[in-house]
Amino acid sequence: MALVKPLDANHDSETKELAAFFNETLGFCPNSVLTMQHRPAISKAFINLNKAVMANEGRVTSALKRMIAWVSSNATGCRYCQAHAIRAAERYGAEQEQLDNIWEYRTHAAFSEAERVALDFSLAASQVPNGVNAAIKEQLYLHWNEGEIVEMLGVISLFGYLNRWNDSMGTSIEEGAVESGSQYLGKHGWEEGKHNGSAY
Repeated sequence: MALVKPLDANHDSETKELAAFFNETLGFCPNSVLTMQHRPAISKAFINLNKAVMANEGRVTSALKRMIAWVSSNATGCRYCQAHAIRAAERYGAEQEQLDNIWEYRTHAAFSEAERVALDFSLAASQVPNGVNAAIKEQLYLHWNEGEIVEMLGVISLFGYLNRWNDSMGTSIEEGAVESGSQYLGKHGWEEGKHNGSAY
């Protein structure tokens, strides 16, 4: 059971309306959002931030944003967010080879050099202490402009919030997320962990 129980999806009408966004990204409303609505101002602000951060502005594609989110969540160890990110990457058109080989993004031919740099940035920015340095900045500017770097860091920062929320909350993971996590991440040891509904 999570630290705090999720509320019914109909609890707050404004949150429910905004949360329709997740039917596209995940195919369901996440339990994390249903828990946030204990304070509807938080659930509504979070959904609006999520929509802004994840908007497709061009070269930092919707699929790449979700892979950035996966690398960030993997770095922090949040299994709930790992599964959500890989599921959303799949739903937003990430290539099958990328989904199957996300753990090997640094060496696998399915990833471009620009994508590798973006994912390296995600890994460095998600570490504690933070690993972003002059060398990473130099590599970023070889492939991406300032607006694109802001987009990437928006994703990394959003998932920093989500990783802390869901790992601390022990948010119960949804069936669809379990499917995607098992399919793409299970071969490397992914499991539900504390998110199986009996964490606390």
